[in-house]
Amino acid sequence: MRRFRHIFRALLTICVLAASSFGAAIVPGFNTTSDGRNDDGTYTTGGCNNDSPGGFCDGTLVPIGFLINFLGITTGSLYINTNGNVTLDSPLAAFTPFGLLDTAREIIAPFFADIDTRNPNSGVVTFGNGSFDGRTAFGVNWPGVGYFDQEISNPNSFQLLLVDRTNTGAGNFDIVFNYDQVLFETGDASDGVGGLGGSSARVGFSDGTGAPGGSLELDGSGVPGELIDGGPKALVSHSLNSDVPGRYIFNARNGEILTGPGSQAVPEPGTRIISIAGVLVILLRRRGYLNGERAIAPLKPLLPRD
Repeated sequence: MRRFRHIFRALLTICVLAASSFGAAIVPGFNTTSDGRNDDGTYTTGGCNNDSPGGFCDGTLVPIGFLINFLGITTGSLYINTNGNVTLDSPLAAFTPFGLLDTAREIIAPFFADIDTRNPNSGVVTFGNGSFDGRTAFGVNWPGVGYFDQEISNPNSFQLLLVDRTNTGAGNFDIVFNYDQVLFETGDASDGVGGLGGSSARVGFSDGTGAPGGSLELDGSGVPGELIDGGPKALVSHSLNSDVPGRYIFNARNGEILTGPGSQAVPEPGTRIISIAGVLVILLRRRGYLNGERAIAPLKPLLPRD
């Protein structure tokens, strides 16, 4: 009986540790350069500092540090836009997110929404080079950012990584979206109220051609309540091609984006905990606790206190 209690406590401990791993997808670093505070800006040398609503800056191309072949577009630089995206063709000041499946823009958008970093309590966009899984990478962070109009009560934290995979071929790379917290989905000027509803965020990418295979949007994009924490398709508790909740990996190979077999089957947040519990159940059976060989005292029902 005592041994069973030890195993049961181990089960609870492991489940708690697994649950605490949720919301830990963002990789540290990639913050050697910080942008200024603005509403709809694009990073410009020295930082985009514009305190007016809808304030933008001219935009400066930022070097990635290696060449990528993004759906047939070969480049080594991009524009970093405050509103949760990077573009390859030109700066983007649009704050109400448009659909990515038929856009004429060359865009990679981990969370395209009306982000506003002018509030002093908001984080600012940072970027830089680093590594991911031992490979050279370029990253952009949106850490604890707010939404229009200078709202910060329910911030978002997410990250974009571009990972060099030239070990598999020239220009090959991985796109990685990481999410630790998604509490708003829209801004006040996009028909949102308190960061919710209205024209909500879009997540995905496009080569700007509208051709088949040239764009992708995650299921739930543009649908209020779907992608925020607690939503049915919450970004922080699902994943794609990864066992880390909140991490979505897209493999760009030879000018195409490969999502991999079964990539549309997004695991539920309890998958890892259930798997661990299953292993311990097998252990209990082998020890004879669940096959009738050893007696286990019945658990007492939980009753409310007087």
